[in-house]
Amino acid sequence: MNNAVSIVAPFLFLLTLAPAHGSARAALSPQTVAEKTADAADKTKDAVVKGAKVAATKTKDGLSKTGEVMTDGWITSRVHERFVGEDLLKNSDISVDTAHHVVTLKGTVTGRAGRARATTVAKGTEGVRRVVNRLTIGPKRKD
Repeated sequence: MNNAVSIVAPFLFLLTLAPAHGSARAALSPQTVAEKTADAADKTKDAVVKGAKVAATKTKDGLSKTGEVMTDGWITSRVHERFVGEDLLKNSDISVDTAHHVVTLKGTVTGRAGRARATTVAKGTEGVRRVVNRLTIGPKRKD
């Protein structure tokens, strides 16, 4: 970021010294040139910072630590995968739906501890912004 400002600032300084329209040259005081250069550098810095923050947010939202794109389908699969080894979730019937990185859990679990664990596992999954828990406590449905 500082590198971008150090590259752009000299050019902005030269632009402030360029003659105005027409043949008459306006004499600029050093204070005016310095102020214009500082203002331009601040605006450039602000634009660079804003762009970097937007890029960082989009990168964080869109990529997993391994570089995979985190789509809603990817998140759903990952949550299901993490449920498999959980003792509290055995004999449960959990449906996972994901929309815009918000996971909704539906179905049944065998107890309150299982319901809480399902929420914790889903929230701890990479890419999940929020979890809506609609799980009920009861026996597994039989088809």
